[in-house]
Amino acid sequence: MPSFSYILDPPGSFGTMAEFERALRRLKELGYAGIEFSLPSPPGFDLDALERALTATRLTMVSFLTGWSYFNEGLCLCAKDPAIRERAVARLLGHVETAARFGAILVIGQMQGFLQDEPDSTIANDRIAECLGAVAHRAEARGVTLVLEPVNHLQVGFNHTVAHVLRMVRRVGSPALRPMVDTLHMNIEERSLTDPIRLAGADLAHVHLCETNGSIFGTSHLDFAAVLRTLTEIGYDRFISVKIYRGATWEEGASTTMAFLRTLGLV
Repeated sequence: MPSFSYILDPPGSFGTMAEFERALRRLKELGYAGIEFSLPSPPGFDLDALERALTATRLTMVSFLTGWSYFNEGLCLCAKDPAIRERAVARLLGHVETAARFGAILVIGQMQGFLQDEPDSTIANDRIAECLGAVAHRAEARGVTLVLEPVNHLQVGFNHTVAHVLRMVRRVGSPALRPMVDTLHMNIEERSLTDPIRLAGADLAHVHLCETNGSIFGTSHLDFAAVLRTLTEIGYDRFISVKIYRGATWEEGASTTMAFLRTLGLV
């Protein structure tokens, strides 16, 4: 059976590590088994303190998101400037080391870049594949799983569907690089919420579960039961990360999600 994790803001956003640990304890009380957050650079928090907080609360650091480096540092895998691509790879290599320390997945999505960075998708994907290959080589050596996230066309320029991502994964050819799904992006880009999950099959390494409006579960039209049933059908037994980014505090989102899933008999 999959376990549920919750996507939080980074620890630095909580003011103190004590406040962040309070959030972790609340998540544990609600029934979550792990957490996920974006990894800034520098991180803005002490990694030793994070490790102690996770140990104290018996929560898993499931994965780190990497899009912060695109929006805050301009680091992009498809950039025309090779120096930017080199810095992007270097940043991801550093994140691989952090992920290895915590046994976490590293999620790559928005760092691929946008059409404004490279309007020719063939050239862009050539660059993305080369950069991902270098990062995957290090990840393989460090025992880290990289996942390439299919992100909708409004938030990234390339590889919007699971089929696109699977082509890139095969092209890179590293066992360290695997696909993931995010129901928010699937709702925009895919014709089905379940067929892409079946297409990824046993290779599926991570899931973001998000209502179609990005808010509290049950306030829009996502068929959560169908998604979770399909994950069970393919034997998915990894983490499912709950993503709520609008219309609720983290605590409201976390508590209402568990209540909603219980009403459906899904937890």
